[in-house]
Amino acid sequence: MKGKGEMFRNSQKGKIGGVCAGIADYFGWEAWLIRIILVSAVLLSGPFFIMAYIAAWFILDKKPVNDDVLKAQGKGWYNDEGDNSQVEVKSKVWQAGEPPKQAFHDIKGRFDRLEMRLRRMETYVTSAEYQLNREISRL
Repeated sequence: MKGKGEMFRNSQKGKIGGVCAGIADYFGWEAWLIRIILVSAVLLSGPFFIMAYIAAWFILDKKPVNDDVLKAQGKGWYNDEGDNSQVEVKSKVWQAGEPPKQAFHDIKGRFDRLEMRLRRMETYVTSAEYQLNREISRL
């Protein structure tokens, strides 16, 4: 369990109010696991957990839309090309994120695309076309 920072409702991932998704984000678990625990608790103990869910819906703030907070904390891996998807590796089955092999494959693919982009830039900078454009712009 990670449990760092503040707890928010995640209405983007949520089904009803985003409370279960927010709890899952806070602890680093999958949202479906929290939902199963909540439904089991409602079936076993009655309306207490329904009232607690409704109270949490009103008490918890919505999760901020920007990912600048996550970038500042150094959480995940970000690509600065405008693709702000993060890769989180999970160590246990119930945690949120990708399995290590899938995360490695995704990151390797991103680095391969960046390497190809860098090669194209190097090819252009060392070409005669670049030298010609540079000389023309100096005039």
